[in-house]
Amino acid sequence: MIRDRGRIKWTSMMLPEHVKMLRDWAHEDTFEEQRILDEQQLEEMNAAIGEAMETGAAVTIIYYENKRHQLLIGKIHYYNELQQKLHIIDKFNEPHYIRIADISDVRLTEG
Repeated sequence: MIRDRGRIKWTSMMLPEHVKMLRDWAHEDTFEEQRILDEQQLEEMNAAIGEAMETGAAVTIIYYENKRHQLLIGKIHYYNELQQKLHIIDKFNEPHYIRIADISDVRLTEG
């Protein structure tokens, strides 16, 4: 019976630099591309943001940060027009500052 140990048997013959490069390469494979939004999606997001700011409702925001899409649930505190950022307070009362250009999706949260 052949016992194959997979990568374990090859790592002893590899230089540490090569092992690090392989790990970095595997990590880079998990990176995501930023979504490109069309005009209709932008209008829907604008309506959701406007309604959330007017009523104080909670929103679910998907935004692009560090080559990945992140999820944030909270209330929009205000919109900084000069810096083009939304100031959002999450459920733990922590502030988050998200650039408008990085936002992929905004939806009103029920509950």
